[in-house]
Amino acid sequence: MTSNPFLVETHWLSTRLDDPNLSIVDASWYLPTMLADGEPRNGRAEFESQHIPGAVFFDIDTISEPGSDLPHTLASPEIFAQMVGALGVSDQDTIVVYDGMGLFSAARAWWNLRVMGAKNVVVLNGGLPKWVAKNLPIEAGVTPPQPKKFNTSFNTDAVASFEVMNEIVKAGTVQVADARPYARFSGEAPEPRAGIRSGHMPGASSVPFSDLAVDGQLRSADELKQVFENAGVDLTKPIVTTCGSGVTAAALSLALETVGHRDHTLYDGSWAQWGSRDDTKVVTDT
Repeated sequence: MTSNPFLVETHWLSTRLDDPNLSIVDASWYLPTMLADGEPRNGRAEFESQHIPGAVFFDIDTISEPGSDLPHTLASPEIFAQMVGALGVSDQDTIVVYDGMGLFSAARAWWNLRVMGAKNVVVLNGGLPKWVAKNLPIEAGVTPPQPKKFNTSFNTDAVASFEVMNEIVKAGTVQVADARPYARFSGEAPEPRAGIRSGHMPGASSVPFSDLAVDGQLRSADELKQVFENAGVDLTKPIVTTCGSGVTAAALSLALETVGHRDHTLYDGSWAQWGSRDDTKVVTDT
């Protein structure tokens, strides 16, 4: 383990690969702008090419609410239980989540599993890149998992709906931390999804996801406190996290848990919802 109870190191995991009560989850997901050899990266294809032995693939886009017009919307407890149980993951397991960036989309799966009631979910610090760099074993292909029972206990208080977010912005009583790159937050850079305005919510603070980690490894609690402080976020008050589509917002949630902040929620629709509507206020710094 590490000094952070929400992380484990590669050595810890490498000595427990045969633990029947351990589930390893590859939650690799990429924006269309993330390329490898000039082509968009594909989480599932990369998983099939190489993954940690025994891992299953947690498809963030598939394990979501059917029919939603937003990307990877949090699934209902019933659908989540069915899909995750089919992966061979139980709410009683120790669940280790990783991704192909080191620390990016793993936090979304970590948050998702916790929101749905899993009690012991951790992120592999440094993810697959660190695992490979340590010359630890990998495997390829897909092995059909043995289904397990995932009993959900949905923490509705951890999720902010559009209606709640709209009231928060109007009232200005809860801090909003936005994990998108500053150029998108300020309106200088376009959004990667078509039809979405650039800018940010009134009163929001920019806390770029890239400031949270070094070489795919989460910063220490003291360093993370400084990141939030530098962004003007008061860690003694409630916070709602947001980003482009709810993925790196979960990394902010992971960082907040790491520094001991518990009074936070995640706006699941994030900018994909807010920036695409014509009845929401958008601020730019340009």
